[in-house]
Amino acid sequence: MVLLIALALLLGVVIVFLLFNPRHRKYGQKGKAVSTSNDDKTSKSYSKNEVILHNKRTDCWIIIKNKVYDVTSYVEEHPGGDAILAHAGDDSTEGFFGPQHATRVFDMIEDFYIGDLDQ
Repeated sequence: MVLLIALALLLGVVIVFLLFNPRHRKYGQKGKAVSTSNDDKTSKSYSKNEVILHNKRTDCWIIIKNKVYDVTSYVEEHPGGDAILAHAGDDSTEGFFGPQHATRVFDMIEDFYIGDLDQ
């Protein structure tokens, strides 16, 4: 009986962890993303050379319209599979605005914003 209770508690902890795991984004009403990363007015700038270093599945940054996004936590969830890695560490503007993306991605991407690309 004690083993059964311990197993149930362990299962509960695992479920709570999965529900509140920070890599899963929460979305507000009407499919709009709730932005958490760029609430402050200051933004960081990154050089192209800095962005290029983040070109792996476990460390993936992309550039879209001269803005830098850290999409590492989204790579495994990307509906297009590894297509997101095609331009990891590089400019993904053209692919991002392709016909394969639903309009909700334009709201979602702001959750991953980390700064601007140096010009």
